[in-house]
Amino acid sequence: MLCVILPGKMNLLFPLLFWRVLCFLLGINIRQLGTMAGHLSSRKDGRRVVFVSNHTSWLDVLVLGSVLPVFFIAKADVRNWPFIGFLTRIGGTIYITRNRQEAAQNVQNVLERLIKGYNIAFFPEGTTSDGSAVRPFLSSLFAIAKPTKKEKERERKTGQELPPLLIQPISLTYDQLEGLPVGRSRRASVFSWFGDMYLMPHVWSLGKWRSMRATILFHEPLKPEDFPSRKALASASYDLIRRGNEALRQNRVDPSSPHRL
Repeated sequence: MLCVILPGKMNLLFPLLFWRVLCFLLGINIRQLGTMAGHLSSRKDGRRVVFVSNHTSWLDVLVLGSVLPVFFIAKADVRNWPFIGFLTRIGGTIYITRNRQEAAQNVQNVLERLIKGYNIAFFPEGTTSDGSAVRPFLSSLFAIAKPTKKEKERERKTGQELPPLLIQPISLTYDQLEGLPVGRSRRASVFSWFGDMYLMPHVWSLGKWRSMRATILFHEPLKPEDFPSRKALASASYDLIRRGNEALRQNRVDPSSPHRL
């Protein structure tokens, strides 16, 4: 709680350390490929970074949270989850609803963090999957990077103009279990958490394994101004993440040239 109220970016350092400890306790080794575009220190070009990733499990927050100095965006339901809800509140998670009437307020909550100099991360699929494929992306939150003329005008009137952004797509795959490659069935039964699966039995089952590996592939960042609409930006992000995941699952990524898929 002290990290939340202390000045500076202790509220970002605490989650980084906490998630790293949890990954260590669970035996999750993390391999990073590519270059992360946003760090604790501000970029020289003044851009904030919005990280977007595929989503297969509650583990994704641990893995990405141990690497990315960001605030996550999560659905409002997460706030009431046992234990995880408490941790996400401490970590400053931005909660949003799926109510269209509150969509503008959701975007405004995210804009406030970006204006203050923070980077953010979210999962555009909107829900988890079995890890065999990437679900279609919801483009609504990409409105952060591609505001309408009406939204831009409102920003100017309120004096809350959004700084320039970068969108960095991330492909996240769980590719090793006990040192061996992970196939489709193992990925779905061990790592993925989706549908009506209960949380605690999944945590207990995962804890029986001694060694796992998650690979994070950072793609080249996208400049929102290079795309005509938020849907085009979401589509480009989806294509990179989908191809990256396919390459990681098939072990086709060259660590020395991770962007050549």
